[in-house]
Amino acid sequence: MKTAFRFALLCAIAALPLPATAATVVGVDALKEWNLIVFGDLSSSSEVEGRTFVGGNLSGNSSNYQIKTPAASSYGWPGLTVVGNVTGGTKNLNNGAGAIVGGNVVSGFNLNGPLQTVKVGGTIQNTNINGNTVLSGQAAVPGFTSALTDQKAALINSLSDLSSAYAGLTSNSLISIASNRATFNAAPGGNGVAVFTLTAADFSSFGEIQFNLNGASTAIVNVIGSNVLLNDNFLGGTQNLGQKVIWNFADAATLNLTTAWGGSVLAPHAAGTIGNYIQGSAVFSSLVQNGEIHLATYNGGFTPPTVSVPEPATWALMILGFGGIAGALRRRGGQARRAAA
Repeated sequence: MKTAFRFALLCAIAALPLPATAATVVGVDALKEWNLIVFGDLSSSSEVEGRTFVGGNLSGNSSNYQIKTPAASSYGWPGLTVVGNVTGGTKNLNNGAGAIVGGNVVSGFNLNGPLQTVKVGGTIQNTNINGNTVLSGQAAVPGFTSALTDQKAALINSLSDLSSAYAGLTSNSLISIASNRATFNAAPGGNGVAVFTLTAADFSSFGEIQFNLNGASTAIVNVIGSNVLLNDNFLGGTQNLGQKVIWNFADAATLNLTTAWGGSVLAPHAAGTIGNYIQGSAVFSSLVQNGEIHLATYNGGFTPPTVSVPEPATWALMILGFGGIAGALRRRGGQARRAAA
């Protein structure tokens, strides 16, 4: 009953009006929509091949966004979304990426490729428009700021729920360790999902990773531990593992990746550091990015039975809505009783 109620709330939230043609995205769909999601601040000197969502501020040296062309968005979000401010070195928006920024753009944008649209809540500096559509002062537009903060809250809640739900799954697949190699042998259940479990300390017992998916449509690797160092190599390369493999770091407070990593990374509570690339979707609480985020975002269909709880402001809207429905029902009931009398 609780899950059904929460699901109904999310459906109602998704139906609320949003500006800029963008709709709210939650849970597994967010892993498909964005190549990189950072709930808080992102400091970057690197690039993201697909779409990026930053819930805080974007800073750092010059960095690149949407350097490839991801699958068309089903929700209307641009190549770069930043809830806060954009500072530091110039940010490059490629392939007609477009951007929505809640605060100010101090660093400036280079707008490369097809004409694109940039909407900024505050002011924008150091940007040559060159025929592109660049709109500042959008915070005055009703719903502009609230849509960004609501989407941030929806991502934090739903992806934290998703990580907790994955962590609660029972393992059905084994990891064999021999000669410095960890072999992940998937034994998917009837739903096509393979689940592995290991600890952060286990990574020190091997230096090489091999995956045998054995027909699994999704493989969840639950990693237990608060401080995680990933410096292992993938046998045969990362091989687009991000489309089917999700590394779930539900307990991690820090996550440091020093080597190229195969598989989507779900670390909703972790301060992350990347020194090489990740091939797949990536979710962090905050991130220092010195390595690339490559496409091959998660495209599996497995969703565990969990949804997120709306933020207080949304709860208030929902309570008002339910209050109105309840009032209407009471009025109808009263009218029926009077008619019966």
